[in-house]
Amino acid sequence: MDDVTARLLRVFQADRQLAGLQSRLRAAEAFHAEQVRQLTLIKAKTESVGTQVRQLAATAGNLENEIRSLDERIEHLRAQMNEARTNKEYKALLTEVNTHKADRERIEEEALGHMTRIDELKAQLAELAAQEADRDKVRKVAESERNAREAEIKDRVEQLKAERDALAREVPGDVMAMYARLLELRDEEAMAALEIADRKRHEYTCGACMMSLPMEIAISLLGGKLTLCPNCQCILYLTPETAGAITPASSKR
Repeated sequence: MDDVTARLLRVFQADRQLAGLQSRLRAAEAFHAEQVRQLTLIKAKTESVGTQVRQLAATAGNLENEIRSLDERIEHLRAQMNEARTNKEYKALLTEVNTHKADRERIEEEALGHMTRIDELKAQLAELAAQEADRDKVRKVAESERNAREAEIKDRVEQLKAERDALAREVPGDVMAMYARLLELRDEEAMAALEIADRKRHEYTCGACMMSLPMEIAISLLGGKLTLCPNCQCILYLTPETAGAITPASSKR
């Protein structure tokens, strides 16, 4: 019997085939997107570390200039010490020299600390460069696989979409609208087969939620009526085997 449920089931089966094909592509796309994301993170980290190196190098350069300026000042003071006329003048110049020497040591220690940190950051940059190269190789493979998957299923997807659209036109618009809502909410469980739990006792279950169903549901389906599961609201259908098993003997003659 080619009732509305049977026509809708053909649409559902086409949708399931499409979803199966597209899921392979989505998996490849997701893997590629993750590689791009990881690569972006590495590049951002590289830029951040590079900025730190440039800032520290500039600071270290300024400190080196301060050291040179102090050296020049100390040399000038020593020359003045050699020409000092009194002990008091000599001691005053010596105190200033010692102060500048202490400043120089402090600044030199700070500059060395910056240089040590720069070396550490440069080592980190080298490691990040290696990570970026490796990740980019994986990204290229992922991109190639994604493109291959896309090309592989393109023709079949277009064919299935055309078939699906043709099948959908055979289903009443209000039924298709209801199906579309269920498909969005329940995906692959938008439709489910009626299953026989106990044939002799006329006990049935929903293939989606596995809840018990009354015999009236089976009768409704046999009569070609669009029938929803009263428990999960999916659209029920009969497989040929189930339909044959529950059809009254008198109807089979």
